[in-house]
Amino acid sequence: MGAFIGDALGVGPHWYYDLDQMVADYGPWIDSYTRPKPGRYHEGVEPGQPSQSGILLEMTLRSLVDCGGYDETDFCRRLDAELFPQLDGTSMNGPGGYTSQSIRDAWRNRFQEGLDWGKFGSDVDNTEAAERIIAIAVRYALNPAKLAWAVTANTALTQTNGNVLTTTTTYGAVLGMLVEGHQLDTDISDKLMERIKADTRISRFNSSVQPLHAAAQGRVEAEKNTDCVPCMEAFFSSHDALVTPSGVVRAAHDSAIRIEPASKVSVLYGLPCAVHHQFPAAYYLTARFPDDFESAVLHALNGGGQNQARAMLTGALSGAMVGLSGIPRRFIDGLERAEVLLALAERLVDDMQSQAQRNYSHGYFIDERRCP
Repeated sequence: MGAFIGDALGVGPHWYYDLDQMVADYGPWIDSYTRPKPGRYHEGVEPGQPSQSGILLEMTLRSLVDCGGYDETDFCRRLDAELFPQLDGTSMNGPGGYTSQSIRDAWRNRFQEGLDWGKFGSDVDNTEAAERIIAIAVRYALNPAKLAWAVTANTALTQTNGNVLTTTTTYGAVLGMLVEGHQLDTDISDKLMERIKADTRISRFNSSVQPLHAAAQGRVEAEKNTDCVPCMEAFFSSHDALVTPSGVVRAAHDSAIRIEPASKVSVLYGLPCAVHHQFPAAYYLTARFPDDFESAVLHALNGGGQNQARAMLTGALSGAMVGLSGIPRRFIDGLERAEVLLALAERLVDDMQSQAQRNYSHGYFIDERRCP
């Protein structure tokens, strides 16, 4: 729900690289859902409605709850049937008023070139995939290995840039840990590294294991319908992305490092869309305001630039930290179809918890060790 809120908050003031102009259009502090100005991104979308990022997140969420887990065939079918027929290959078009570069690339590969899913991917380094895998990370929060597999596989459908795959999977793993109950603190990176080492040991001592691997240029190759325990080490060709969260948290808590107002973190890490600008800012704001969803998300929003993605990514992390009760009710009341989204989110969590209970009853913890 935090991600849906962050997305809708960004619809109005999205992509102001001239921060003075954003203040002129919306005032010194944006604290609610707004309408895009004429001629800007998402024109015609009303306050509280989603952008295409929010629409894709809901599509992923529906696929997960309808299928009882991540089903790549079902997800791709939904893109082909529900989203792509509404696109024309241009940016200022499609549901939500704007279509990202990586989705436009996928549309051309499917509708114009007729390529099969898994045979293409964009090198664009934005956070398009990261915005939809939020639901996948929640679903598999209690199964880090399956989380890494599903997040990486889903990301690779539209984005095959190696840095995108690594940092997006790391973001999903961090989000899963927050849902699981861990804190976004300076120990988070060490915990992630330990999980990778544990999974590597599992794979080495199981002769039937066929671990997934990242091939050249980051494309994920995985045999369909085979039994495997995904080795988490395979998802991280470089462990640098795993070290980033703790380093950013340390900066957020260091009294010698002050960013005031906190929204200026966007200027420090960068206003553009690339993952290396967006993820650190989201980690910073969540750590800076660990018990304050409103401050974390609104500072992400008021930072300008690609503030919609920043608010969405921050909203997911902060929402996982504070829980639904920690999200101010006005954000939910102002969100279009909030009750529908809440019901879907509750079904997702029920599936996650039910799977965990079945696992405990069988005497093991990590669920669904076998890949689909």
